[in-house]
Amino acid sequence: MSAFSHSGRHRVAVLVRHGLLPIEMGIVHRLFGQARSAGGAPLYEVLTCTLVPGEVRTDADITINVAHGPEILGEADTVVVPASPADYEPREGPLSTPLAEAVAAIRPGARIASICTGSFVLAAAGLLDGRRATTHWRSCDAFRRLYPAVKLDPNVLYTDDGGVLTSAGVASGIDLCLHMIRCDHGAAVANEVARGTVVSPHRDGGQAQFIRRPVPEPRVSSTGAARAWALEHLDRPVGLRDLAARESMSVRTFTRRFRDEVGVSPLQWLTLQRIERARQLLEETDLPVDRIAADAGFGTAASLRQHLQAALGVSPSAYRSTFRGPGGEPLPT
Repeated sequence: MSAFSHSGRHRVAVLVRHGLLPIEMGIVHRLFGQARSAGGAPLYEVLTCTLVPGEVRTDADITINVAHGPEILGEADTVVVPASPADYEPREGPLSTPLAEAVAAIRPGARIASICTGSFVLAAAGLLDGRRATTHWRSCDAFRRLYPAVKLDPNVLYTDDGGVLTSAGVASGIDLCLHMIRCDHGAAVANEVARGTVVSPHRDGGQAQFIRRPVPEPRVSSTGAARAWALEHLDRPVGLRDLAARESMSVRTFTRRFRDEVGVSPLQWLTLQRIERARQLLEETDLPVDRIAADAGFGTAASLRQHLQAALGVSPSAYRSTFRGPGGEPLPT
């Protein structure tokens, strides 16, 4: 669950630098800023800081005026580091003194995340040594050369390794923020934020980055109808032939096009949707675990237990108690 600042809300600090992409800062403010409790109270306080307060240049024809310096990092529960052009040509050696001092000011135990090549800052500070991480696919070769101690995975949207998180590119910063909100307050809050932003509520971190995939031929039908149908029938056995038949394709063609569009195989995607359905039911209902297993399409409580353990490292009862308390009552947010 969240850590909370003295204001009673989880404080998120966005550390921006010259050359900032405004959209990356906006993602953090927009998503965390929309998160609300059941009573409508804001769940996060989002503040922006920079190395020296004042004007910060962006990659557009605007500047932003940042009032806070790095001192607020010492009071933040989550720190997010967006990208800067300096990351695309990383120099050999340590961080600049002001940036190193800013990172050192982050309080112990705070959650730290990067968007796009902001991961170079985390790596240069030693925060990613021995951890799994990702960055934008164009920068992977430079990242590997500079930081061999990091377990770089270029094929995912984001990573979460012990409270240090990285994301691949601009759009995957949305997925990363939703993931953090989901971890803090559950799927219902994160899904409401996603709906308000009109984005997909959940793209798993293991989904592939979109790296130069061929554009489908004109007038070729997509797999969207099959996915929509599957979501309405998660409680039933759904096989590849069923999905392919919805698009009037052979299993082989459907599987290839599905992976091109979604980034994972149809069966992997189906399992992720079943897990997401089970999480929602565990958080929002008092249904017994065996009923949730059936409704999510896992069939038995044992199968649900196995899949949830593999995906999240917890049992259904432990997951439910995280969001609803040991007695099954929803926790206040």
